[in-house]
Amino acid sequence: MSELNTNQDQPATLSDRLFALLLFLLPHHLLSSLMYALSRSEWLPLKRLLIRSVIRLYRVEMEIAQETDPEKYPSFNAFFTRALKPETRPIASARTAIVAPVDGAVSQAQSIENGMLFQAKGQHYALEELLGGERRWAKRFEQGSFVTIYLSPRDYHRIHMPFAGRLQKMIHVPGRLFSVNNACARVIPRLFSRNERVVNLFETEAGPMAVIMIGAIFVASMDTVWSGCVAPRSRSVTDWVYSGERPDSIALDKGMEMGRFNMGSTVIILFGKDAVRWNPRLQPGATVHMGEEIGTLEVSGSA
Repeated sequence: MSELNTNQDQPATLSDRLFALLLFLLPHHLLSSLMYALSRSEWLPLKRLLIRSVIRLYRVEMEIAQETDPEKYPSFNAFFTRALKPETRPIASARTAIVAPVDGAVSQAQSIENGMLFQAKGQHYALEELLGGERRWAKRFEQGSFVTIYLSPRDYHRIHMPFAGRLQKMIHVPGRLFSVNNACARVIPRLFSRNERVVNLFETEAGPMAVIMIGAIFVASMDTVWSGCVAPRSRSVTDWVYSGERPDSIALDKGMEMGRFNMGSTVIILFGKDAVRWNPRLQPGATVHMGEEIGTLEVSGSA
């Protein structure tokens, strides 16, 4: 786990505010729909231009991809959601290890206090709102802990299980598609609870666990392995219950793929009170790789 310089917790600058103002004016969903079409185009000149540009601009490490030849991806989205060679992302084997679900940079790793999560200096957002108004689950996460991880365009964009669990509920929460970079985190109130998101709720050995996929500008869709593309047309909150008995229940081991972003965004992980202890190096700006240990289990049994 390495560390990067970050100024997320510094006061918002004038440029931050101007950038956020521009985002308020943009037609988020229209732009994301256009990106959806462009990223899935198999027209050779377009997909070649997009792939080569991203590799060059963001210094994408193609040598760790299962398919190292950019020309062999049928579309930009296929390249963006590319699989990695398994040996490049080993899963921490200790039974008590909580692992990074994605490659990315840590935004925050803190406690949930008074039903609020820390976003950036001067900015907080409500746990219950983040969960789409799911009050019962919000109560189970009170005084718990969370980690927020930001994915850049160069990162691996598949999402894996931080810990073994059985899926209980998935909630799609419609919303805006603001950028989720540091500038927006400093300026836009309740950023992560305003953006479109998919909330995945699990029962684990450590009690309740949530893996929340946050949408952003140009993130045209989010997928889960059990339901495919999650993009309901409804403008209201939609949920799916998976708490039935086998064979209907869905259990996933630690490190298993659970979903993916079609373009980049942010993942938030929630655990209940006294459930986990985060690695002390999990500071804002620290980079993590999927599968590495980012915390340890503190309790066993149901919460």
